[in-house]
Parts: sequence; structure tokens; C-alpha cells
Amino acid sequence: MSISPQPKSSSSDHPSAPSASQLSQVAAAIKSLLRQPDYDDGSAGPVLVRLAWHSAGTYCKDTNTGGSNGAGMRYEAEGGDPANAGLQHARAFLEPIKAQFPFITYADLWTLAAVVAIREMDGPQISWKPGRTDFTDDSRIPPRGRLPDGAKGADHLRWIFYRMGFNDQEIVALSGASIWAGATVTARGSKANGLLKMHDWKKKKLANGMEQFVYVDEDLEPEEQEEETLMMLPTDIALLEDPSFRVWVDRYAEDKNLFFRDFAAVFAKLLELGIRRDKDGTVVNEENLVNGYRSAPKKSDVATVPKDQNAGQVGHEARRLMEENAKHGKVAIKSKL
Repeated sequence: MSISPQPKSSSSDHPSAPSASQLSQVAAAIKSLLRQPDYDDGSAGPVLVRLAWHSAGTYCKDTNTGGSNGAGMRYEAEGGDPANAGLQHARAFLEPIKAQFPFITYADLWTLAAVVAIREMDGPQISWKPGRTDFTDDSRIPPRGRLPDGAKGADHLRWIFYRMGFNDQEIVALSGASIWAGATVTARGSKANGLLKMHDWKKKKLANGMEQFVYVDEDLEPEEQEEETLMMLPTDIALLEDPSFRVWVDRYAEDKNLFFRDFAAVFAKLLELGIRRDKDGTVVNEENLVNGYRSAPKKSDVATVPKDQNAGQVGHEARRLMEENAKHGKVAIKSKL
């Protein structure tokens, strides 16, 4: 993991980001909590990657709003977005670390946790910089609807990612985040791109109307087939069907080192969305200049479901696919970021 410390502030009224030594201690603590035998596939790593992705993925380059500053998911306006279903668990996993190291902001903790998790799950080393502050209220929370919906296709992917400032190559590379944020531990590296190309994916309509693509090994016994079903979402298949995306799927499937290099670069870019720094690397967003590096107080050690999600809202794929996956047991790709 590559940490670039932020310069210290000379003003006591404007607290500075933690030192490199302090951040190394936080990173070590994150590493120690990744193993969670009673959660999902036994690791908190994937959901921590998804937490950082969704925290930063709200950015809009045209309005310069959203992004990884502020840790807005602490507020109902963002945390209650159905697209963020399940992320209360990621935030709860990190609360003991926040209590142990109260100097770090939630915004820095969430993004650092993803970098540590990816590396520990045999992913590439990703450059990371501190300095994000925590919002003091929800007045800067961006509108909902900015995160990808796995039920849609190539046009939707471009609409979402172009808004953030990514190109087609970066879209394919960043889609690889699902390798660490929603895949089994055996589907990493360029293997996910290989899986896309390797199998004949058949469309399946779920009872709730949701569509996904599945591959079943016909050589297996019928009772084994359901257990070993692999699943992809329409956004995954769009990478195969769109010529511009397909070029990069092919290249990454054939060259793991190229994929790791490009993924590390684009994920580092993702974590910096919405962050403005001066030539010394100091964050100069308005809220940072006003309040400095302000770490919000701890909220809860318990994973509580935001009110909006509890209301049974629909319209996003996460909840319905999780329910379907529970029936199918082992799947390769569980959910799109």
C-alpha cells in the first residue's frame, strides 16, 4: 500500500491529517479485522471495497459535487439510498477502528480500508492520499441515483461513468472492482474478464422480473448444477457486447499485469473524485478550508438498516439479487458495484 501523507497544518484551529506512522497503524488494524467467519464468505474485504466505491462514485464533474469527501453515508440522505443496501455492515465493521484511532476521519477510513482490503485479497497496490474531512451536516449530500444499476446496459454504464470523468478503458478496468467487492475469492485478477469470455451466458428472468445471465455446467448432476451456477448482471454482459468495451475485456483477460496496473490507477483516481488538492497535496475543498481535518464522532458499532431501506423500496437490483443468490448458493459474481 502506498500512502502519501498530507502536509501538517500550522494552525491549531485547522487540524491536520494523520502522520504516515499513524496511518500505518490504522492500516494494520484494518488488516486484522478482514477475517469475519460469520459474515458472507468469511471476509469483510469485499463489502469494504464496495463502501469506498459507493462513497466516491457519487461524483459529478459537471457540478463538482459528490465524491469521497465528507463520508456522507453517515446521513440518511445518502446512507438510505437503496443502492447502498448492505453497506451498514461495512461501516459497523470499521467502528471499532474509529474508536481506537479517533483522529482519522470516516472519509479517510472508508477509502483506506478498501485499499488495504484489495491488497490483502491478492489485488494490486493502490496509491492513497489522506486529508478528507467529515461533513458536519447533510447539506452537501449529492442527489440519489448516481450509482450504477447492474440491471442496465452499456448506455447506462457510460452515462454513470462519463459523468464521473472516466473513459471506456477506465470503465472496463474499474468494473474489475467487482472482483474484490462482490466475487468469491477464486474469481480474481484477469480471471473475471476470462469468465466473461469463457462461457455461454444465458438470460434468466427471475420471479420478480429482474434479469440476469447465468452459466451452468451441463456435465454436473442436476442437484449440483444449482449449487454451482455462475451469475453475471446485464452490465457485465454489456462489456462483452459493446465493441469498445470488448477490446479491453479481451486485453485484460489475456494480461493480468496490465489489468492490475490499469485497475490500480483508475481505483486511485476514483478515491480522489471530488477532492481538490494544492501543489503540496493539501485538500483545499471549501469544507476543509473552513473546518480543517475534522473527524466526526463515532456513531454506532451496530449495523442498523437506514430508514428508507426498511420501507421496502424497490428500483435497485441489490436486495432482489441478494435474495435470489441466497437460493442459488455459490455464485461467482454476486452484485454489481
